[in-house]
Formats: sequence, structure tokens, C-alpha cells
Amino acid sequence: MANFALEVTRLGFSLLQAVSPDLAGRAAFQLFCRTPSPRPKGEKAKAAHAAGAARLAGAERFTLRLASGAKAHAYRLNGGARGRRKRYLVTHGWGSSAEYMAELVSMLTATGAEVVALDFPGHGRAGRRFLHMGLAVKAIAAAEARFGAFDAVVGHSFGGAALVVSVAGLLPDVSPVTAERLVLIGAPSEMGWLFVDFGRMIGLRPAAQAALEKEVHRVTGRRLGDFDAGDAASAIGRPVLVIHAEDDKEVPPAHARRYQAAGEGVRLFWANGFGHRRILGAAPVLGAIAAFLGGAIGEEDMPDEGIKKAAEIIPFFELPVKRAAL
Repeated sequence: MANFALEVTRLGFSLLQAVSPDLAGRAAFQLFCRTPSPRPKGEKAKAAHAAGAARLAGAERFTLRLASGAKAHAYRLNGGARGRRKRYLVTHGWGSSAEYMAELVSMLTATGAEVVALDFPGHGRAGRRFLHMGLAVKAIAAAEARFGAFDAVVGHSFGGAALVVSVAGLLPDVSPVTAERLVLIGAPSEMGWLFVDFGRMIGLRPAAQAALEKEVHRVTGRRLGDFDAGDAASAIGRPVLVIHAEDDKEVPPAHARRYQAAGEGVRLFWANGFGHRRILGAAPVLGAIAAFLGGAIGEEDMPDEGIKKAAEIIPFFELPVKRAAL
């Protein structure tokens, strides 16, 4: 938020919570869930979006309707009845869209796999400007219902956390997604810190902060503390590749270490120097993902061998990626 807008917002919530902390908490939740405009801002974002749109130009497009009335949007590449092939799902971060994941999508598509890239509600071509974890998980379930089970799911930032919540079956009214492998790129391991930081930013006092967090339980059926993807990763019983940069300024590297501590099935690959955005198009990252999905995942050779394998599939170049903080 710009400084002036933030001051006005803080003043508004100061007055509102003095009258009703519950009402202030509910209003704060609506603000928390409001997504940014899907239109790219700045020359770099516009260039990245245009490049991604060009890569997805030949994809099939689908509208996924959720029970809540919200919609998600999906791109599919290498789809159709062409015999058994791997099927991958790709999810983006907060404020992003499939266009900004297109370099990763292209690499996966070049392997011959069927690839589905999802626009969450409130993002990309999905329309509206509202999203919370419950809607994200329902969108992922809708993708599996429409396209079939995924051999692997790959998610960036918020999209990665949503995949863990989905595969772990943390939402009581949504069936778990049955992916065999997970790739998490710059993903948070729990969501509580975001709500605390948001409440502090807009000046919520304890009663209103409690009401804000209570809204999570109302709309998802789970309390905020239940959305602990780090703990969930230890229970899903499937291989997980966590990719993170220690210079990530949006999602601290401590989240990656929490995932790593979840169990033997979780591998951590540091992609230092690529931050939270450039990590999506970095050659070592794409190489590590290709190696992991192909089953070649020795810790000692994953970076070098992964790069070699991926380089045989698709030429790499650095694509600017829009900031997707979560």
C-alpha cells in the first residue's frame, strides 16, 4: 500500500474496531483476500507477461467452476487422447498468473508430458479479485476432477503452500489431490505470520486480530494454525523437492528449512542468487526439477545432472518474472 492509502486504512480500522472488533476483523479479512489487478505494471512485468502469453498461445483453455461460485482458469498443453503420458499441474503465487510460470511450463511441456497451468480465482483469466487458501485448494481439486490425477504438482510461493494443503487433505470438505511428487518453489511453510504482519500493518488490536483469524476458520473449516504445510509435508508420504533461495526477500529461507526437517522424503535444493522471482526461470532450478521428475535425484549430482538433462530438452534464457510475494 502507498503511504497515504495505508494511513487512511489504518485510521478506518482504528475507528471501526473501536465500535466492533468483530466487524473490523471481518472487514480486514476481505481486504486481506483482495488480489492485485491482473494487469502487469511496469515495463519488465509487461515484457514478462507478453513473453509468457506467447508461450501459452497454443494452449487449450478451460474455465473451472467452483461450488462457491468462484472460477479458476486452466491452460493445457499436450492434452488429448495421445496415449499414456505424464501429467503435471503448475500453480502460481499471489498476484501472479500462468503467464509468469510459462518458462517452467515450456520446459515441462518439452518432455512430452501433459501440462496444466492454473490461474487461481482472482488471478489471470479467472476474473474477480478475491482469493483465500480454501478457494485455492478447491481450484486445485477442480483441476484434478477435470483433467485426471497428476503425476506431479509444481507450485511457486502461495501456490506451493496450497498444493501441500491440497495433497495433505487439510480442508474437511475437499478431497485430497493424489499427486505422486511435489515441487515447492519459494513456498511458505505456514500462513500465520502473514496474518500477523497484515494485522500489524493495518493497526489491528488483539480483539480485531482474533476476529480476523477467526474468519479463516469460518470460510475454510480449519483454524489458521492448522495450515501448517511444514508439518503436513511430513505426513503426505510422497517425495517432495523444495527449491528456495537464501536471498529470497518475500519468503524467508527458514520456511525451506522447516520443510527439509519434515522427513527423509523432502529434498532441499538451494538456488541462491535468484531471489523470489528470477528463481522460476533459472537454469539450475529447471534442471533440478527435470531431474527430480525424471527420478534422477542424487543429492550430489542433482544440480549438474539436472542442468544437463534440462538443457537437452529446451534452451534456457532469463525471463523476468513478476513479483509474486505470496
